[in-house]
Amino acid sequence: MTVLTLVDTNILVYRFDPRFPDKQRLATALLREGIQHDTIRLPHQAIIEFVAATTRPLAGGQPLLTPDAARREAEEFLIQFKVLYPTEDVVRTALRGAAAYQLSWFDAHLWAYAEHFGIPEILSEDFQHDRLYGSVRLRNPFL
Repeated sequence: MTVLTLVDTNILVYRFDPRFPDKQRLATALLREGIQHDTIRLPHQAIIEFVAATTRPLAGGQPLLTPDAARREAEEFLIQFKVLYPTEDVVRTALRGAAAYQLSWFDAHLWAYAEHFGIPEILSEDFQHDRLYGSVRLRNPFL
């Protein structure tokens, strides 16, 4: 991965989800490569969503991570990756993106980070693979 990339929450969550071993391996490799080459950026919302998703009880009653472990991993993300924070322009871009592309609010907000900060690619399984939204290409690494 040599392209500057924004990573969605699902990549972070799969890193800790043993229910999907292939996705877990790939997510781990993507994140490690991104650390090594400084090519991954995280929107702050992905860290917030990561803590919520990994501490929510699964069908068996247990979460992927304890609250302490999830907070510890979130702290690691803050150290390992450049984290992008919302600005008024990001929110305005998200509002326009939600209308123009018929995206959910959270997907539009994720896209707006990439569009605003000039990041050409988003890794996520939540968008149509290889679709271009504005100047940002969406790629599902699990296909």
